[in-house]
Amino acid sequence: MSKPIRILIVDDHAVVRKGLSAILETEQAFEVVGEAANGNQAVWKARSLQPDVILMDLVMPEKDGIAAIKEIKKDDPQAKILVITSFSEDEKVFPAIKAGALGYLLKDSSPDELMQAIQEIYQGKASLHPTIARKLIMELKQDEPKSQPSEQVLTAREVDVLNLIAHGLSNQEIANQLMVSETTVRFHVSNILSKLHLANRTQAVLYALKEGYAKLDDL
Repeated sequence: MSKPIRILIVDDHAVVRKGLSAILETEQAFEVVGEAANGNQAVWKARSLQPDVILMDLVMPEKDGIAAIKEIKKDDPQAKILVITSFSEDEKVFPAIKAGALGYLLKDSSPDELMQAIQEIYQGKASLHPTIARKLIMELKQDEPKSQPSEQVLTAREVDVLNLIAHGLSNQEIANQLMVSETTVRFHVSNILSKLHLANRTQAVLYALKEGYAKLDDL
């Protein structure tokens, strides 16, 4: 039996923390290793507990979620963070993803959606609710300057890899599909992020959707 995914829950409302914890502890696949009530606690506990996945609220006292994400990612660039908050805070969606969060889940999501998102984040995949993805794509179209078309930047194989990233495949799954080594896929992913000036796979997914390499309906 594989080890459970170790989770840190960050939210300033105790009832939310306890509710999330109660949901996750019904499954042996998850282990809640800690809770934090504000951004400062989140940074300290992320550093001391080294959780596999961090569930991060955005609106909190002392230090908000975006500032906490930035500090946690500075300490550990590999930290896997899933934002879980209400849609009323949608103006913070893009800054959270830009800060390094791999996914964004609405608080009214079902327990099954929560567990699936955690699994995806743990595997290093992007996890975005379709409503959030659409909003992010609109923001990217409005805010980003016109750039060189990606077909002039990426090789044909890199375009293939980008499309598979957008469809939620892990490096190993991409390697299996393209019949290459995982090391080769990691090389292509690194090149894609570097060439397109993207911070992580989530931003790569959004780029692929914005540029038409993948469609939300197909994901």
